[in-house]
Amino acid sequence: MKLIDDIKENARKHKQRIVLPESHEERTLAAADIALNEDLANIILIGNREKILQHAEKSNLKSIGKATFVDPLKNEMTEAYAELMFRLRQSRGLTHPEALKLLKDPLYLAAVMIKHGDADGEVAGADNATGDVLRPAFQYVKTLPGISVVSGAFLMFLEDRNYGENGLMVFADCAVNPDPTEKQLAEIAVVTAKTTRSIARMEPRIAMLSFSTKGSASHELVDKVQKATKIAKEMDPALEIDGELQADAAILESIGKKKAPGSKIAGRANVLIFPNLESGNIAYKLVQRLGHAEAIGPILQGLAAPINDLSRGCSVNDIVDLIAITANQAIDSKLNE
Repeated sequence: MKLIDDIKENARKHKQRIVLPESHEERTLAAADIALNEDLANIILIGNREKILQHAEKSNLKSIGKATFVDPLKNEMTEAYAELMFRLRQSRGLTHPEALKLLKDPLYLAAVMIKHGDADGEVAGADNATGDVLRPAFQYVKTLPGISVVSGAFLMFLEDRNYGENGLMVFADCAVNPDPTEKQLAEIAVVTAKTTRSIARMEPRIAMLSFSTKGSASHELVDKVQKATKIAKEMDPALEIDGELQADAAILESIGKKKAPGSKIAGRANVLIFPNLESGNIAYKLVQRLGHAEAIGPILQGLAAPINDLSRGCSVNDIVDLIAITANQAIDSKLNE
């Protein structure tokens, strides 16, 4: 797939420090070996160096020795990290001894390394629940300025290249927020535009989806999408965005012209923002399974630094791809500082 090849090439050109807190996990270690062999990132593995290398040798992983190793039980930065955690969370009741204890958890250590500036991004979740991955991220990395919510986008590669941008579309939020408010929905649209540019490499044309098109139905759920569209335009006046639109009006030119005449987005959308997690998650899985689309994600967005959560059923290649995607998010973040 050319897009993934381009993403990997960009990662090689601008190597980022990607921390993998699940170094004990077999697929993660195999993915780290591939990433190091392909020079996709400077990989940081959290765990005991000797144990990791022993496991790598047994598994015939040749490149693991190129990684940087951070042992949570013997780390010269522990005191500095604990002090940072204490400063950030003392108002929430965190004590210095509690910070020291949390730093023994690789997920907390990874998040604090990013906050301290010692890593650029994180990939985890092959062996941990989403909540466990995101909790340290919310507490220490936090969200982007002006953004209060983290969301998950999927790159959808469709067999029919007449849709989206030569068959590529971005769906959000399909992974995190069950029922976003109108403000949160607007924020999801704004950060998905950022993901579309930095990862999908295309200019976003955003459709805010509903069961109504331009007032064809009257309901509070329709009102929410209308208000979210207005807020998103206020947040970023340059956005190409329209709503509320039904799915067919968003992606089919003939229907878009009929239902939303004059809309610059109707019939041409390459980004679909769903009104809630229920509709987004159902839609991407239906398109993936019935439409035989390839879905890559979720790509988490809205955090101040890229931290991505894997499915626990992920493959080694899924992890490698997400390492490269996380590196690209970090590259884009630095370019826009």
